[in-house]
Amino acid sequence: MKKTEMTNPELIALIRFLKKQSREKNANIWKDIAERLEKPKRKRISVNLSRLNRYTQKKEVVVVPGKVLGAGEIDHPLTVAAFSFSAKAKEKIVAAKGKCLSFSEIIEKNPKGTNIKIIG
Repeated sequence: MKKTEMTNPELIALIRFLKKQSREKNANIWKDIAERLEKPKRKRISVNLSRLNRYTQKKEVVVVPGKVLGAGEIDHPLTVAAFSFSAKAKEKIVAAKGKCLSFSEIIEKNPKGTNIKIIG
């Protein structure tokens, strides 16, 4: 069986960044997310908005180590950080008065990673 490597330079840089932040800020949450992102693409997490709506409360901060998809509805504002968002998901989150952030933005706002929920 042929062994393959990750070829997405953006993802490789993000994983390195998360591991570095984990060491510098002494926050294991960033290392956990980096390890989840290192998995093969077929095992990477994709989460629908319906799941985010079901397992979160108003004004929570959520991290998805993968992609957020637009299936379902969201009825409360959330701050969501993910590797990528579908266009519909971004549109629905913003319509519910929520925020879509990148990992660098969420680390800048909360370097220790306190009160963040990992959904996946």
